[in-house]
Amino acid sequence: MKIALFPGSFDPITIAHVDIIKRSVSLFDKVVIGIGKNSNKNALLSPETRIQMMEAVFADEPRIEVTAYEGLTINFCKEIGALYMLRGIRTVSDFEYEKAIAQMNHELEPSIESIFILSNPGYSSISSTIVRDILRHDGDISKFVPKEALRFL
Repeated sequence: MKIALFPGSFDPITIAHVDIIKRSVSLFDKVVIGIGKNSNKNALLSPETRIQMMEAVFADEPRIEVTAYEGLTINFCKEIGALYMLRGIRTVSDFEYEKAIAQMNHELEPSIESIFILSNPGYSSISSTIVRDILRHDGDISKFVPKEALRFL
């Protein structure tokens, strides 16, 4: 079974995340959306709320599973049997950052392959950080998040 992990904070999920996930799901038997606990970020939503939000967004896709994890992402890949790690790339700086992580992950576990999927050009400026800022200032985020996620925000 080909299992891929798509790790991230998803705080909150955006339409850019949804685009990457929907475009990648046909490539694998199962895609696990891994909600990583990042101690460097001040989360807007609890991991439990993010799981519920993601499950609502992908309720019609049986090949997608959502879970939270802590620790090294590469270790979580091994734990769930994922031989692929998906990453979305919006900009050149994303690529440089993700390339460095992928190379370190390869040193830690050569059997796990990192796969980069370029974002839809129309979504390249959308990030969870920007959506959180809009939310904090009572702005309208409905264009940037899937409609299923709005009730959680």
